[in-house]
Amino acid sequence: MRSSLRMMSAVLALCLLPIFVSAKQLDPVVAMLDAPGVSPKPMRVRVLLPPGYRAHSGVRYPTLYVNDGQDMEAVGLQATLDDLYRHHDIRPMIVVAIDMPQDRMAGYGVSDRAKGVSIAAPTKYGAVGANAQAYSQWLVQSLVPYVDAHWQTRRDADSRWLLGWSLGAINAFSVGWQYPETFGKVGAFSPSFWLSTDSSDAKAVRATRIAHALVETAPPPAYSRFFFAAGDAEEKNDRDGNGIIDVIDDLLDLMNGWTSGDGRTHKGLAQLGYSINSDYGAHADDSAAVFYRLPGGEHNQKSWARMLPAFLQWVDGTRKGMLPRNKSAMKGHSRPRLSADADGKQAPHS
Repeated sequence: MRSSLRMMSAVLALCLLPIFVSAKQLDPVVAMLDAPGVSPKPMRVRVLLPPGYRAHSGVRYPTLYVNDGQDMEAVGLQATLDDLYRHHDIRPMIVVAIDMPQDRMAGYGVSDRAKGVSIAAPTKYGAVGANAQAYSQWLVQSLVPYVDAHWQTRRDADSRWLLGWSLGAINAFSVGWQYPETFGKVGAFSPSFWLSTDSSDAKAVRATRIAHALVETAPPPAYSRFFFAAGDAEEKNDRDGNGIIDVIDDLLDLMNGWTSGDGRTHKGLAQLGYSINSDYGAHADDSAAVFYRLPGGEHNQKSWARMLPAFLQWVDGTRKGMLPRNKSAMKGHSRPRLSADADGKQAPHS
């Protein structure tokens, strides 16, 4: 009887837990972590804890990892979180802002997990992604375990997410695609899906785009979800002359598949069984891969700040109808249930 009463009291206490003790977050916790093969100097990581974190030691929280964490202030990350918490648009989460590697071009890019190598892309600025494998391994094998050991995280992939923009976005996609047991949801703002192994001309770039080859040749994850976003004023380049700027064209090709100049069709996420929403801003749904088009959006922090609220509400919001929660969104696939903390309470929804 006493045991039952204690259990009922614990459940009631969790249900009545004041999620939004204060709309203002705690000051970020700063950690300097060694990253061999990625940076000659320790990498700065800032951990943003949600309101009420220290008052509720038994509660575990989902975690969002963010590439290019040095842009945290420029994209208004903390201010956006504060506003969404205040309006109960998202539930509490731990945010881990990771400063870019000292050599950003080398660290961010695509890697091949199965072969254990980076897939470098030659560009007019130099090679991109030469250290992508090392960064991806450090993120998954060093940073995630460190965060899980030091903070009250939920340790299943469905509660661990990754976000990036530009080069950090293509890296986030690569990591999410190849480590679905670690990251269940990925956000990619203005992703550099133009990166290719042959940049000799426009046709060669389109034919050898690295992210597209990854999707077409690698086995799809058992279950993962992707939020893509781009602005319609990011550039004027239109390599195939179809009236769609390259950043959006590359994104839609990766989602929907595409046809090369020789008439061959190439697989995208749709051909692998993903449910697709190519206009998430107009009609939000529970598709496994969504595209959010930002009117007037440019390739800069100001526009990425404007994309943040939609992404954060998609990744784990509390308002019904604003966030897809159907875990069968990916047709024909299901993620095997991963181990979670048996004794850890989870941050409740409002």
